[in-house]
Amino acid sequence: MRKIKILAFVCLSFFFSKVVAQTATQQKYQLPLLKGKKINPVLRLAIEISNSGSELNGVTVNIPQNVEDVESIQLLALNQDSAFVTDAKLEKATVFSSAMPKKNKQLKLTGKLALKEGKNYFWLALKLKETADLQHHLNLSIADVNVGGKQVKPNTPQPIKQAIAIALRQKNQDNVLSHRIPGLATAKDGSLLAIYDARYTVARDLQGHIDIGLSRSTDKGKTWLPMQVVLDMGEWGGLPQKFNGVSDACILVDKNSGDIYVAGLWMYGVINEKGVWVEGLTEKSEDWNHQWKTKGSQPGFDVKQTAQFLIVKSTDNGKTWGKPVNLTKMAKKEEWWLWAPAPGQGITLKDGTLVFPTQGRDAKGKPFSNITYSKDSGKTWQTSNAAVTEETTENMAVELTDGSIMLNMRANANRTDTSSNNGRAIAVTTDLGQTWKEHETSHKALQEPTCMASIIRHDYTLAGKKSSVLLFCNPNSKIARNFITVKASKDDGKTWQSKVLLDEWKGRGYSCMTSIDNETIGVLYESSQADLVFQTIKIKDLVNN
Repeated sequence: MRKIKILAFVCLSFFFSKVVAQTATQQKYQLPLLKGKKINPVLRLAIEISNSGSELNGVTVNIPQNVEDVESIQLLALNQDSAFVTDAKLEKATVFSSAMPKKNKQLKLTGKLALKEGKNYFWLALKLKETADLQHHLNLSIADVNVGGKQVKPNTPQPIKQAIAIALRQKNQDNVLSHRIPGLATAKDGSLLAIYDARYTVARDLQGHIDIGLSRSTDKGKTWLPMQVVLDMGEWGGLPQKFNGVSDACILVDKNSGDIYVAGLWMYGVINEKGVWVEGLTEKSEDWNHQWKTKGSQPGFDVKQTAQFLIVKSTDNGKTWGKPVNLTKMAKKEEWWLWAPAPGQGITLKDGTLVFPTQGRDAKGKPFSNITYSKDSGKTWQTSNAAVTEETTENMAVELTDGSIMLNMRANANRTDTSSNNGRAIAVTTDLGQTWKEHETSHKALQEPTCMASIIRHDYTLAGKKSSVLLFCNPNSKIARNFITVKASKDDGKTWQSKVLLDEWKGRGYSCMTSIDNETIGVLYESSQADLVFQTIKIKDLVNN
């Protein structure tokens, strides 16, 4: 009897040692799903087993809506690598299975892959069709997992609908290493104009081989024409292109005439940390400095003294562009170290005044934000006083209901302040910047990780009622350039009532918005998923959120 018990114990021990405990968990993230990108991460799947010897045989994917937008779906194996996923990592991952979804709302991905003891990580990814609708969202999830012939039910993921968007500019596209600093505007004929730095050889800021590129859409952002270059100083003054960079563009549409202006900052050569222009530069020279660093731009007007404020103009809705005009002597104060465009978009006031957001460094090198304006349809320009006494830089302007101008500014104090005082600096002027008054929400309403942000006014009609709303976009964080979010205010920026999250992962964080039509907003932003992403949002999703 005792032998029988011992034998039974041994058999049971052997049986239980072969039993594999299995769990599956899925995690979704708010990320844009991009047309033009081969691998779009959708969700992460973790399969945990108690001992080795089992294999993954398949997963069932739920596609509850918009199946027609998806070209293919794949499950990518990263083995036991739990670190943050990147495009490079996904491109090198093992493809467990890939398939084209049919009209039904479920897709089975089958295969064979040995699993290791512990957690095994996978990413569900997809590629979109070129015909995918920018107004659509996708809400994929995993219904079940087949491990060794046994069905394992994963957790129900959080209800995240991922928006379909466009990878407008990607790394190394058109032989451009990196695309940065977005601006976006709507021409009088309805064309969309996206501008950006085309950084050919290095991703860093000026000085470098950088031109201002422009992409144009004639169908409300569904498709985009090839890149144009609208500001390029070439090998001006006998120096190579790497010492004739143009950056930080801002675009402004004159709503009355239809003329379009693009402003950019040009650097000729290098002014070193002592404020001295470097002689004898060649293609092999490694000298580098930029306008905000040390004494990289100095008092004066000459190209060897200070960075130059250039402007180009289009009279045919962005199809062609004139030659650069240098406004430095016209509007810069000689004692300022720097006067530059603030990237993004300028505005046309109700009275026809054209307003560029601008920035600079004063006679002591201290950063400031202000505006530059024209009251004669762009023939002459004047620049205002600084909006605040604290250190601020990149900014955008918006006209309020009463005709005053609100300037929303990046504040340097937020680099080290993550307290309740962290927030955008905001000031208002009623006299084109001769005097300014700090807004009641300054450093209180809109947190930031010290980054460029965008603000626009959108006038619209909803349910037969005319309305107006301010829209603001930035990384909604105090510490990192993640959680790119659009917020709405119905009371001229006193309160911000609603928001739409675009991208929760970390990117470079710059953005610009425009009104596409009565019902639709367009956003161009530096995403975690591509250099520049174009996405649309319905106004009803913002004002009714």
